[in-house]
Amino acid sequence: MRVTIPIYDGLAALDAAGPYEVLRNAPGWEVGFVGDEPGEVRAEGGLGLLADRALEEVAETDVLLVPGGLGCRPLMRDERWLGWLRAVDATTRWTTSVCTGSLLLGAAGLLDGRRATTNWLELEQLAELGADPVGGRFVEDGRLLTAAGVTAGIDMAIHLVAAELGPEVAQAIQLGIEYDPDPPFDSGSPEKAPPEIVALVRQVAAGGE
Repeated sequence: MRVTIPIYDGLAALDAAGPYEVLRNAPGWEVGFVGDEPGEVRAEGGLGLLADRALEEVAETDVLLVPGGLGCRPLMRDERWLGWLRAVDATTRWTTSVCTGSLLLGAAGLLDGRRATTNWLELEQLAELGADPVGGRFVEDGRLLTAAGVTAGIDMAIHLVAAELGPEVAQAIQLGIEYDPDPPFDSGSPEKAPPEIVALVRQVAAGGE
């Protein structure tokens, strides 16, 4: 199983690295990174990631996994990226995204009428791009699998492994990476977080202080 993760300057690092850590442990699976060109990209905050190949060097893949991040915004108007996504999607067994990566899929016209999710702050924009927005950690619609914000990509990747290799393999990988979330606060979704915290995050996301 070939997994391709496109990366770009300004992506959210965990959108790519979280699913990568799950999928690289799936027996027989190969995970590779592609970008504008081979070499380093800088994630939000400056973390460096390496693209193994340029977009045009990958014409097909079994799993396409599109991460989000602030850097995806200009790519939503970049026909090189959008055309590549459309072409590769036509070859996949699974097309997946994490967080605002689904906005890139939507901009490429790949979510029209499809159930999908994204970061909770961007569900309205997802609808504007033709999708039927759904909440929750991840949403499966045929071979389309979209995850909500950042950490949800890990849940989605475990689900993907279970769908392909069975629950025992998925559980073994989950145990191997000791993915057993137990945060000190139960505020990881807008439904659970205190209203004042939700308001604060909305304000910051909108550019306020």
